[in-house]
Amino acid sequence: MSTMSVRLPESLHRQAKALAEREGVSINQLVATALAEKLAALMTLEYLEERAARGDRRAFERVLRKVKDRKPQAGDEL
Repeated sequence: MSTMSVRLPESLHRQAKALAEREGVSINQLVATALAEKLAALMTLEYLEERAARGDRRAFERVLRKVKDRKPQAGDEL
């Protein structure tokens, strides 16, 4: 594990401290979890953009043409 020194506005620090106390975790755990969630969201967006760039519209449409035309199952209607 490594150490990181971060400067925060006093108001943000107070809010983080209060939330950590309510959640029963340390401020370090709260910040680590929040950072992990943000990184996951950003990395997911990058991953999806990379996958989309590799997509082939014609191949996608070929696959869709193989799907039989029928009514949607109950609950799947638009």
